[in-house]
Amino acid sequence: MSQPTLFLTVGLSCTGKTTAARRIESERKALRLTKDEWVKALYGHENPPSAQDVIEGRLIQIGLRVLELGNNVVIDFGLWSRDERSALRQAAADRGATVEIRYFELTPAEQRRRLDQRQADAPHTTWPMSDEELADWAAEIDIPTSGELDGSEPIGDPPAGFATWDEWRTHRWPPSAF
Repeated sequence: MSQPTLFLTVGLSCTGKTTAARRIESERKALRLTKDEWVKALYGHENPPSAQDVIEGRLIQIGLRVLELGNNVVIDFGLWSRDERSALRQAAADRGATVEIRYFELTPAEQRRRLDQRQADAPHTTWPMSDEELADWAAEIDIPTSGELDGSEPIGDPPAGFATWDEWRTHRWPPSAF
């Protein structure tokens, strides 16, 4: 049996993550976990900030279990911080899986164009986003290094106050609202 792979799509909104995740799902027989689809299914037109981390946490738990069962997984929800990616890289390694990080970026003008097109063609798949929000989010993302992308860079220690990446991961992504 071959080693399972955890695919991480990294990037801002409307940069092509979900399109790539769908391709990975098909080509690599991976379970695709796309957060926006779950938020839309559960909340419709709402996008409550309080639900984001819990939904991500549940999807990560499902994804890690699928890796344990020997199957490929693609996590499709941005993963803007290096700590998020490091926690998932470590969790995959702990389960005997490899990790492939796919980073997507576009110019702000192309990102806006794609968002406007998505709003026109399939408004049920997304939420309105202002230029100010897009600019704020662009300032927040930790762009992956080449060593992080090719897997040559060590994961490193978890942030201060956390003994393990698993501890940090369950703090960052609570598995439930309670």
